[in-house]
Amino acid sequence: MTEEPSDPPPSLIPYEGWLEEAQRQVVVRALTFAGEQGLPGGHHFYLTFRTDYAGVHIPARLLAQYPEEMTIVLQHQFWDLKVDEDHVLTVGLSFSGIPSTLVIPIGAIIGFADPHARFGLRMQPSALDEDAPEEAAVLESPPASEAAETPEAPQVVSLDAFRRRTPPKE
Repeated sequence: MTEEPSDPPPSLIPYEGWLEEAQRQVVVRALTFAGEQGLPGGHHFYLTFRTDYAGVHIPARLLAQYPEEMTIVLQHQFWDLKVDEDHVLTVGLSFSGIPSTLVIPIGAIIGFADPHARFGLRMQPSALDEDAPEEAAVLESPPASEAAETPEAPQVVSLDAFRRRTPPKE
């Protein structure tokens, strides 16, 4: 007679939190490297973040288009990529030909992938500081000429393709 496996007891050691922290540190190091050295070869990053996270600053037109989460691609045309000592990412990107600066706290990042390396991470948004503002900030309102433009189609990227899979048991 075999016993059915039961759920493991809850841990009194915060392993999951430590893993999330370690994953975020990998993201910080990759972004810092890219900001200082550029992206070598075919490397490029997909970065998914919560747009409703406190401290996120994106143009109003993007927030309207992506009210909860957004994925950006850092490949050929980005500028001023840096992560400051408070672990806040700042990067310049163009959306529909309009240059924009995005400010993203590392805690808002929920996905990171480098398809060239077949590397990807999935995380939960980190807990907010008590002193942080309650809502994400919206940058300047779009100019009237921008409102007439057709919005860019959203791109959805599944990170499952970048996860390592264990071979099926025989």
